[in-house]
Amino acid sequence: MADPHIYVDGDACPVKAEVLKVAARHRLPVTIVSNGGLRPSRDPMVRHVVVPKGADAADDWIVEAATEGDIAVTADIRLAARLLDKGARVVGPSGRDFTPDSIGMAVAMRDLSQHLRETGEIKGYNPGFTPKDRSRFLEAFELAIRRSGAKA
Repeated sequence: MADPHIYVDGDACPVKAEVLKVAARHRLPVTIVSNGGLRPSRDPMVRHVVVPKGADAADDWIVEAATEGDIAVTADIRLAARLLDKGARVVGPSGRDFTPDSIGMAVAMRDLSQHLRETGEIKGYNPGFTPKDRSRFLEAFELAIRRSGAKA
């Protein structure tokens, strides 16, 4: 099996630098997909893809490109579900490991929260990104790479 390719849902990803550092250590290629505004890397193992502005343009591009065994970094639960269906591994920026066993509950909770925000029952604030989140991400991302069987 080939080493995984890493895809990053890049527009609001707070761990891009961490992804690049860990991927470089494992010599894995990274593609960061966004609607623009990101500085390109000089590293030949890093590719930036700019997609047209649109509701799911970056998500659709990542799903189209990803294959079984690849690793994706995203906080988007719907995108995570689509990638899991393709056999990719998915890690959230706060270290959440999305799996086929956990994605159903994650989607249900996302939908419930969205409904509660729309009805005014709760405010739409996301918790801030913390150093603990960054640490959990690094641990989960490293584990995902090791479980993929990537050669280090």
